[in-house]
Amino acid sequence: MKMIAGENIPETLHMKKRPASIYAAGHIDLLDKRKVSIVGSRRPGAYTKNIVMQLASALAKRGVAVVSGAAMGVDAMAHRGAGVAQTIAVMPCGLHHRYPAVNASLIEEIAQQGLVLSQFDPDFKARPWSFVVRNELVVALGEVLVVAQADRDSGTMRSVEFAKKMEKEIFVLPHRLGESEGTNDLLAAKEAEAIYDIDAFAENFGIIESETSDPFISFCKKSPTWEEAVKRFGERLFEAELEGTIAVRDGRVILL
Repeated sequence: MKMIAGENIPETLHMKKRPASIYAAGHIDLLDKRKVSIVGSRRPGAYTKNIVMQLASALAKRGVAVVSGAAMGVDAMAHRGAGVAQTIAVMPCGLHHRYPAVNASLIEEIAQQGLVLSQFDPDFKARPWSFVVRNELVVALGEVLVVAQADRDSGTMRSVEFAKKMEKEIFVLPHRLGESEGTNDLLAAKEAEAIYDIDAFAENFGIIESETSDPFISFCKKSPTWEEAVKRFGERLFEAELEGTIAVRDGRVILL
């Protein structure tokens, strides 16, 4: 577990009260990547689950870190779709806890391969108000906010209010009438833009480089362990480190 000064995370400047410090478990270099926040209902429909998984995967393939709150439903789908090594989970509790319990194994995997953040002391247990605090940081970290599904007056819509205050673009999934009324209201009010093409949306944040263009670069994008990289590429790895193309942090190779 590490502690990061709030001032070292530029995105926290958008928050109402910038946190003095944030606890972190995992690979803090993910904070240096382009980031998109995805939030939504804890009880999403099958359509929402499917699209969120596709969207998160499309972003991750382009080197984008997907940010969410580790809750049931949309949050979990966003983390899983991106892959645990390409996602940031923001907790409503301290890092000594895994909440909600149903996502404990997922959160642990993210802590090992991705990044888990908390504004609270390690032993702090989640309170109703701490979810709101968590949501603000989720929104702050992303370049834009994607609201996958939300009812009116839901907690998710509170995240939308944070995004508006931070003047961030808001995107939603298109839903049928009578479903996800919160996001449909945003579209009707022209306060959000619908995502009709997943790849077109993801391409706003990066491109998929051909695996055949440079296998070494493609391999390093996955943040492999030092041992794995040495075994596969040997001298090329040492040359890249000297050139400043890669760095080694916490035993893993990071593409700079």
